[in-house]
Amino acid sequence: MFTKQGPTVRELAVQALSSTERGYDLLAPKFDETPYRTPDRVLDAVTRAVRELGPFDTGLDVCCGTGAGVGVLRQLCRERAVGVDFSAGMLAEARAAFPPGSGGPPVHWVRADARSLPFAPAFDLALSFGAFGHFLPAERFGLFAEVYGSLRPGGQFVFPLGAPPPVGSRAYWSLFGFDAAMRVRNALWRPRFVMYYRTFRLGDVLEDLTQAGFVVRLLPLTELGLRPDGSPRARLVVATREGQGVSGGS
Repeated sequence: MFTKQGPTVRELAVQALSSTERGYDLLAPKFDETPYRTPDRVLDAVTRAVRELGPFDTGLDVCCGTGAGVGVLRQLCRERAVGVDFSAGMLAEARAAFPPGSGGPPVHWVRADARSLPFAPAFDLALSFGAFGHFLPAERFGLFAEVYGSLRPGGQFVFPLGAPPPVGSRAYWSLFGFDAAMRVRNALWRPRFVMYYRTFRLGDVLEDLTQAGFVVRLLPLTELGLRPDGSPRARLVVATREGQGVSGGS
């Protein structure tokens, strides 16, 4: 976090005392130098798994940030990729990372809140990486409903979901401590900065996806490792809007 390329302690403090949107505007120029960016090994594992579900013509990266997920879509979609985010700063970095004429299908960038997506049912594939902690549990169903409404019949919404750390482990207490600190911060300071690690539980997520109209299945991402009991450390959630197959012919 505190390398010459990454944000300083002071910059992180200013970000943490800002709103979620303003905080990411401030962090955007150095975001890809932080651990918050989705690791390439996760992006690559998802790309390989999702390729087996296609082909796809059009793709949407929900809460695209600096565009890591759009890079995945450019490998999977034949006609068009769209990144949507509410942070102007993050979108500016994403545009710079994928200039016109840099190869792959055309990319379009849209500034919008994922809780109110401005799209008709136009996409064969939607994905998201690392953004769900910015939505409170009460907002999750509405978010999923917005994605559902942006997909064509037969379209698929995919995202990786890691297994929770063992209770009592160092990772468990680290996430517990972070969420507790954020709850105290948001109780005492305005505007709120919404970022929680322990609110996106698999059972709740599956229920909300189903209520939004999706048919859901889980695919193991075994190349990301196994837990001591042999279960995968991460799974790919595949939520399908049932109906006629997507235009790509899957």
